[in-house]
Amino acid sequence: MMNPNKELWEKGNFSKLAETMRDSADRLVDRLGVTPGMKVLDLACGDGATALPMARRGADVLGVDIARNLVAAAQARVAAEGLTNVRIVEGDACDLSDLPDDSFDLVLSMFGAMFAPCPLDVARGTVRLARPGGRVVMGNWIPDDPTMPAQILRLMHEYGPPPPPGFVPPTAWGIEANVIERFGQAGIPPEAITMEPAFKEFRLDGPPSALLDIFLNYFGPVIRVFEALGPGPRADELRARMLALIERENLGDDGKTLIRARYLLVTVRVPQPAG
Repeated sequence: MMNPNKELWEKGNFSKLAETMRDSADRLVDRLGVTPGMKVLDLACGDGATALPMARRGADVLGVDIARNLVAAAQARVAAEGLTNVRIVEGDACDLSDLPDDSFDLVLSMFGAMFAPCPLDVARGTVRLARPGGRVVMGNWIPDDPTMPAQILRLMHEYGPPPPPGFVPPTAWGIEANVIERFGQAGIPPEAITMEPAFKEFRLDGPPSALLDIFLNYFGPVIRVFEALGPGPRADELRARMLALIERENLGDDGKTLIRARYLLVTVRVPQPAG
């Protein structure tokens, strides 16, 4: 069965939103200690926001994403920079069976695999692909966090159509107990998992209303909700609440927008085999 997220993330053009986060992605790659020759899987890589910075640092990178438009955008960025140590392909975080065990020093997914409707498959698949002694790293939005991304996702849930039976909220990956349980079912002991709050920055050389326009026109989950609402007072109310949220969170000045959004940074150390 096709992952329903495929249609969702092929709506709009997520690259427009990713452009506001480029600096923050680059700093994260430095924090991860990516070095030349490191073999990395960037899962749900989008348009290459972290895949390209890792490749620039000499890593051997495979980027995988479910959305054909984002794969094409990432491939175009790779070609424009002439990078030969990064490959971007279409794939589903719910089914990584075509990739061999113990293939990567680092398996990374920033705000990507958390949206896959198969959290246990994500946990088991990422652990299987990381070599013993390697790492799985996830960045996950935190439910009910007051900062912008979690609140926008909350609004989409409030105004959107009822979720299908068995739906697991993406932000459930932002709850520490869930992380421990899911990776525990993949064979990872709790002491091999570290979690800490971290921040992602959205920067735009324009006012909050311009960032709102990007969400409305290019971000798949928002587009889907407004399509379901249609024109009318409820859509107007949601638009106004989104703008008020962005304006409240804005730290920029001189007509610019700067949002600092909190997330849960998860690091899993894959144990070496006993003996």
